[in-house]
Amino acid sequence: MRGWETNGHSGPSIPRERQPHQAMERTSPQPIQVLLLLLLSGLLFFLSLGNMGLTDRDEGRNAEAGREMFASGDLVTPTFNGELRVAKPVFVYWLMTMSYHVFGVSEFAARAPSALFGVALIVMHYLFLTRLRGPTVGLFGALMLLLNIEMLALGRMAITDSVLIFFTTLSLYGFWLGLHEPGGGRRWIWAFYAGIALATLTKGPVGFAVPLITAFLYLAATRQWLVFWERGAPLSGTLVFLLLAGPWYAAMFFIHGDAYSSQAKVHTVGRFLAPMEGHGGGWWFYFPVLLLGFYPWSTFLPAAFYRAYGSWRKSRTAEDHKHESPESREPVGSGDELEWFAGLWIVGGFIFFSLSSTRLPHYIGPLFPACALLATSFWVQGLRDPSTKGLRGSIHFMMGIGYLLAIGFASAPSLFVKFSGKMVKEFPLATQFDLGIGPYIGAAIVMVAMGLIGYFGLNDNRRVIAFGVAGGALASVFLVAILAVVPGLNRYAIAPPQELAYAAGLNLNPTDQLIAFGSTRPSIAFYARRTVTFIPAGEVDRLRTALGKEGRTMILLPEYYQDALPKEAAEFQPILKRYGYVLLGNQQMITRPQDAHVGGPPPPKALGH
Repeated sequence: MRGWETNGHSGPSIPRERQPHQAMERTSPQPIQVLLLLLLSGLLFFLSLGNMGLTDRDEGRNAEAGREMFASGDLVTPTFNGELRVAKPVFVYWLMTMSYHVFGVSEFAARAPSALFGVALIVMHYLFLTRLRGPTVGLFGALMLLLNIEMLALGRMAITDSVLIFFTTLSLYGFWLGLHEPGGGRRWIWAFYAGIALATLTKGPVGFAVPLITAFLYLAATRQWLVFWERGAPLSGTLVFLLLAGPWYAAMFFIHGDAYSSQAKVHTVGRFLAPMEGHGGGWWFYFPVLLLGFYPWSTFLPAAFYRAYGSWRKSRTAEDHKHESPESREPVGSGDELEWFAGLWIVGGFIFFSLSSTRLPHYIGPLFPACALLATSFWVQGLRDPSTKGLRGSIHFMMGIGYLLAIGFASAPSLFVKFSGKMVKEFPLATQFDLGIGPYIGAAIVMVAMGLIGYFGLNDNRRVIAFGVAGGALASVFLVAILAVVPGLNRYAIAPPQELAYAAGLNLNPTDQLIAFGSTRPSIAFYARRTVTFIPAGEVDRLRTALGKEGRTMILLPEYYQDALPKEAAEFQPILKRYGYVLLGNQQMITRPQDAHVGGPPPPKALGH
């Protein structure tokens, strides 16, 4: 363990930061800290994980694709609703298939891989920072990476991003250690290539784009190409990548040919060149996403980036004579280069995602570990040296954003009522629902927290307490949302069509027909456990054709679309109704949802919530 020094005040001491040009030393993690992170991340990622119905559209599609792979036993070809699905590669579906084997088909099982990899990411981030900077810095960094809205949300959803972030982060941490670890660093470089391969199997080209862009920028900025050629094993690493990621892609091309390649091109190159499914936005899109998604720690990033760049430039000027050849190059690994590495990671990834025409808030998730690393370094420096430039301004920035968020939370119920009429297409009972007391509790928590952050954070002797206040407030607001707001939204907005789909699935044979008219949510297929005919509200002729099929047929639709049904549906009678949705059938039900509890598997968690 390294020595400790006081900050010149009566406040708490913190570990003395390693000098910029000091070779990297190993520092052991603290078991109590690892246990704390496991418990906290486990609580925030797994609490009530299966108590909300799947959100559409990504969760519904992914969970159903995993369920179909689980049901068919075909571990090569992903399908959704019986049709080839190539929007995402296969790795997350493999994880879901394993989860379904362990937990059964449910919302919890669909989301468990994301939550598990979320916990693993936090621990990995702690171990990496602890190895380079000591356990105190590691703990701060892990908590920053955990306690922000975007990471908590991604770790609780049945989508690819939590797994993707783990592997891109593993890759870049392997790259750093492989390049800088004294002696035996070569073993770490294999994590670089393995992480890229598994990230590519998780979400396609973005899986190799983020690590390679970051590595390229870092090697170019630090002029370490020869070092990488010697230590990075690029030829062997490329072979490792091809051996891990190549077989599945080759199998898909071999089995499906143009059917796969043409669709894959649309979901990769096409998604980059043109907005898909209306997910566009201006060049500035990710600035507020980063500010709010990584809040409260995002307020440290401007000053942290400025400090990292300035410190790195000074150290590079002083050390240029040591970089003339790989032999004279002393591995740095724990000084200012680490912060600049994180900065290049953020800048390169931010530009890449901003250049893409399809933009969604969760796309920049792979940048958050770098954000946590950079913000942590700045915060710890501020604790060690209260005169650190930009520290007080960053705390004021945090408070200002916090007060605005508190006002937004307090205003949310009235704004919801005002605009609820525009939500009825997807939420038929929007005008009859309110958000309850949860937003007011959240607003109160944030208001009190901002006052305490100002009191402690602007006090050089007690600044460290502000970190606990900020993190505790974020966690508390998140728990309030899970326990007080989400259940109502789930009961009235998310679960109703899913409950009716589940009921339909209990009563229909494989040769029967379930039609989802008007509300074409992909999760309907997951809850019905069968192929569904999705027909948008404007395609009445297509509905007429479907109704001409003989045998039992059920139609699931919002109640207000009943008047739009053609005369061919006149014989269909309401079987079940649920908060603005109705299930029609040309025959009566045999099994009702509650009957499924007797001698059979329980219904999905959406039922009864």
